[in-house]
Amino acid sequence: MTTRRAECSCGQLAAICEGEPVRVSVCHCLECKRRSGSAFSNNARFQDANVSFEGQSKEYTRVSDAGNRVIYSFCPECGTTVHYKIDAQPGLIAIPVGAFADLDFPAPFLSYYHNSRRYSWVGIGAEPLERFD
Repeated sequence: MTTRRAECSCGQLAAICEGEPVRVSVCHCLECKRRSGSAFSNNARFQDANVSFEGQSKEYTRVSDAGNRVIYSFCPECGTTVHYKIDAQPGLIAIPVGAFADLDFPAPFLSYYHNSRRYSWVGIGAEPLERFD
């Protein structure tokens, strides 16, 4: 079974994931852009039972465009988001793919807000890629 470790920038907070993600996606919504500091976010979802945590975290909660709570867990030292939960996706933990620092990580197969909020110069080369707005 594959084990992957996601860490914050300073290494204090980590998520250890067993097995393959159940979903890998990119999101072009404004909140994901703000959180990631990039043109889009790239996130993997794992079953709760397959993820364990090391270190201390703080939480920030916001309400999504669809009205669901999103609870971000981030390192209180460096501020890096290492994992989050969405009320609409019970039983899953989302982890920013960049926190894994793994060049062999599976490619995304879903792209959200692909046409309505994606910067025109952003291309996602993964195929097959389902696109949603």
